Amino acid sequence: MKKISVIILMVNVIAISGCSDVKREPGSIYMPDMAYSRAYETYSERDSTIFTSEENHSDDKIFYNTLPVTGTIARGEELPFPLTKDAAGDTANYAASKLIANPLPPLTAEELKESERLYLINCGICHGAKLNGNGPLYKDGNGPYAAKPAALVGDAKYENMPDGQMYYSILYGKNLMGSYASQLNRDQRWKIIHYIKAKQAEAKGGSAPVAVDSATVVKK
Repeated sequence: MKKISVIILMVNVIAISGCSDVKREPGSIYMPDMAYSRAYETYSERDSTIFTSEENHSDDKIFYNTLPVTGTIARGEELPFPLTKDAAGDTANYAASKLIANPLPPLTAEELKESERLYLINCGICHGAKLNGNGPLYKDGNGPYAAKPAALVGDAKYENMPDGQMYYSILYGKNLMGSYASQLNRDQRWKIIHYIKAKQAEAKGGSAPVAVDSATVVKK
C-alpha cells in the first residue's frame, strides 16, 4: 500500500513540475539558422550596412532579393542592362536608356500570352488589365491609391516611350513605382515591354510583329 502511495506521489510531482511555467534554456543549438527560420522581405531594398559588422547585424534587418552580387552576372543574363541607377537628382542614365533597344526578337503567340500573364500579375494591379491606369489600386478613384497610375495606352507620353526607358523604369523604379528587379528576370521584363508595345499598336489600329513558330510552318 505504501509503495502504491509513493508511486502516485512521484507521478503527481513529475506531472506538476512538467506543467510549471519555469522557462528552461535549450542550451547550445547546432546550426541555429536551420533551427530557426528567418523571414525574407522580398520587396524591401537590401540594407548594405547590415553585413559589414557584427554590431549592425540583427534579426530585424534581414532582407533578401534575387539580384546577383554587384559586379557579377546571373545565369541567363547574356545581355545585362548596361546602365546603373541614377544617383539622387541625376537623370543621365535614364535619358541614355532611350537608346537601348529591346534585345528579344518578336514574340511568338505563346510568348505573347505568357507576357500578358506576367503583366497582369505584376503590373495590372496599378496600370489596369486594359493598360489604362485604372487598376484595382485606383479603381476609378475609389481604390486605396488617390493618384491615378500611368495609362500605358492612350497617353502619348508612354506610347512614345522607348523600350529601353521602360526597362529602366521596371528595373530601378520611377517616381511612385518601385523596382521590379527582384520579381521579374531580364527576359520577363523585356517580354512585358513587348506586350505593352503590342497593346499600344493594337489601340492605334495596327499590330506588333509576332515571330513565326517554325514548327507550325508547313512546306508546300
